[in-house]
Amino acid sequence: MSSIRNLKKDINYVLGDIIEACYVWELDNPKSDTKKSEAIIDEAIESFDALLDKVNEKNIENKKAHYKAINSELETVAGKLIEKVNKL
Repeated sequence: MSSIRNLKKDINYVLGDIIEACYVWELDNPKSDTKKSEAIIDEAIESFDALLDKVNEKNIENKKAHYKAINSELETVAGKLIEKVNKL
């Protein structure tokens, strides 16, 4: 783990790209129902908030393991969201 700052940037970039992909899909399909894409965007925002709350936790015994777990959770969440975007 290089730094907390890089972890925060990774969370921001990954989830931001997923949200951007939803917006691009909405622009490419203006006649389609956008409820599913809006739900994915909401889920990405909720995941973003939850992950940053975990990053900003204080009084952690094993910091390296804690941040490694957050990074793996980011990968899992992002994978699930990408699958949902691909199904649109």
